[in-house]
Amino acid sequence: MSTPYPFTAVVGQDDLRLALLLNAVSPAVGGVLVRGEKGTAKSTAVRALSALLPEVAVVPGCRFSCDPAAPDPACPDGPHEAGEGTPRPARMVELPVGASEDRLVGALDIERALSEGVKAFEPGLLAEAHRGILYVDEVNLLHDHLVDLLLDAAAMGASYVEREGVSVRHAARFLLVGTMNPEEGELRPQLLDRFGLTVEVAASRDPDTRVEVVKRRLAHDADPAAFAAQWAGEEAAVRQRIAAARELLPQVRLSDRALKQIAATCAAFEVDGMRADIVMARTATALAAWAGRTEVLAEDVRQAALLALPHRRRRNPFDAPGLDEDRLDETLERFSGEDPEDPGTDPNPDGDGGGPGGGGGQPAPDTGPQGGDTGARPEEGEDGQPQPSGAREQAPVRAAEPFRTRVLSVPGVGEGAAGRRSRARTEHGRTTGARRPRGALTTLHLAATVRAAAPYQRARGRSGPGLVLRRDDLRQATKEGRESNLVLFVVDASGSMAARQRMSAVKGAVLSLLLDAYQRRDKVGLVTFRGSCAEVALPPTSSVDAAAARLESLPTGGRTPLAAGLLKAHEVLRVERLRDAARRPLVVVVTDGRATGGPEPVALASRAAGLFAAEGVASVVVDCESGPVRLGLAGRLAAALGGEAVTLEELRADAIAGLVRDVQGASRRAA
Repeated sequence: MSTPYPFTAVVGQDDLRLALLLNAVSPAVGGVLVRGEKGTAKSTAVRALSALLPEVAVVPGCRFSCDPAAPDPACPDGPHEAGEGTPRPARMVELPVGASEDRLVGALDIERALSEGVKAFEPGLLAEAHRGILYVDEVNLLHDHLVDLLLDAAAMGASYVEREGVSVRHAARFLLVGTMNPEEGELRPQLLDRFGLTVEVAASRDPDTRVEVVKRRLAHDADPAAFAAQWAGEEAAVRQRIAAARELLPQVRLSDRALKQIAATCAAFEVDGMRADIVMARTATALAAWAGRTEVLAEDVRQAALLALPHRRRRNPFDAPGLDEDRLDETLERFSGEDPEDPGTDPNPDGDGGGPGGGGGQPAPDTGPQGGDTGARPEEGEDGQPQPSGAREQAPVRAAEPFRTRVLSVPGVGEGAAGRRSRARTEHGRTTGARRPRGALTTLHLAATVRAAAPYQRARGRSGPGLVLRRDDLRQATKEGRESNLVLFVVDASGSMAARQRMSAVKGAVLSLLLDAYQRRDKVGLVTFRGSCAEVALPPTSSVDAAAARLESLPTGGRTPLAAGLLKAHEVLRVERLRDAARRPLVVVVTDGRATGGPEPVALASRAAGLFAAEGVASVVVDCESGPVRLGLAGRLAAALGGEAVTLEELRADAIAGLVRDVQGASRRAA
């Protein structure tokens, strides 16, 4: 067995280490989510923590790690008699991203349950992690339904497995730790709220700190045992401190003043629900115990807020994480007295002035030239008149306020990754039929199974009540749910789009579609075209906030190489199809339909659009043309793509009374 890197040898990352230690002292805190870039010791610190946890005593032979002092009366391996147990180290169990539901919660042998009437249950990772650590690396890439199961078990302290009336329940209390790189996509706010604490980690920019990290890592890799021996004293001290804090924890007093400070802080930062108040109370209590005190102080409440609130304040993926510490200090000071005169008074009547995203509703006033002559001919304005040469490239404008968009979906039935956009055959959803199992049976269609077995009961010797089943009778339920798609935005950033500051509204619309893509668990990509060429501003990713950041800094100017933009998007789809053939694309072209770049621009754009129509790629054109005179060029482009055109006004969900309209057009890939 390899020697783990010592916890106390981790350089810096004070918040990360503190959050992990607080959960070790009080697992009721609810776990910790570690967010940060790659290579920041996230996994190293989590794996090192398991060596600091005290040993646990277990009932000999119990697969569910029952405590011999108080055995679980509902343990599937029980009942157990209370008595002496066998000590063993606390486990750290890793949940891989590609794990199945059966691997997580355990597998019930449905065939034996139905044919023999026995509960043949194989425990999953939740049972293995009981009374230890469950570590989920890249938790944001885990399927949503697995995250739901995981967090439900963590909240209830038990796991339930049910298959067609046969159920198994076992205890599942563990320290939940998830790590993620925000660049690869965010968790839903509902799931973020289920993690007790969150920590943002980043690599130090101090050269001396970085040197020390490299020295320790090289020393450990050269001789892990000798390196661990150097830190054995510090490790033992931390282990003893955890044990002492656990013993002290029941004696810690949470005063009414501290509770008022907690409640006031959650109210001041407009945190939804009551989970934040409870987590802050538990965290502050654990902080006091860790410090060796029996009373919670204001400093404990402050630290608890910094760990428990940042991820609960995010209303959408474009909000910056973190807390305004000045506002936090003001709130704590306001409620520091024993008996505040008016506890219901708003601690910050003026608000924090911060809105979601980078919006603001109004474009930046400075949209003048940036220089950098590209040598292009003067750009035509919206009215067809040449613009001054200085307007070829303009400074980026801010996006208008995002809005709720109508639903755009890919026609047909797919088989891609689970999501919330287009129809798909999935493991979870409404039952639409039955089929013979292909491999292991996962979801039994009971009625179809009975119908398959009924005609053969007399031949199988069954004359009375009951049913004789054989493997050939079993039927797998087929289900239909929703899948996520690859939403590729192709955005016109030419000079004509900047006319009358139209780009602010365009960016607001794209930002709205990005928010919709986040909520539907899509991958997104961004192709832009202007001047004489097109570029991939953002390769397909699950991080919509990265796309929003690229969109916000997008400059405008130059001619309109529409064909180049379409061809670049076609190449992006070709590469992505090789990587993930099951994920169906939806191309969203945001343009006024003009084509002015290169020779024969209109004919080239029409031929490029025909490539999408020939391959049956679902597409929609967001028509950004405005003004009293409209040429209808976006509609012609949509017809060439085999898709539909919608105006900026029609893109709003309230413009069509919430009706869901599928993208029109032939789809050769539709099932």
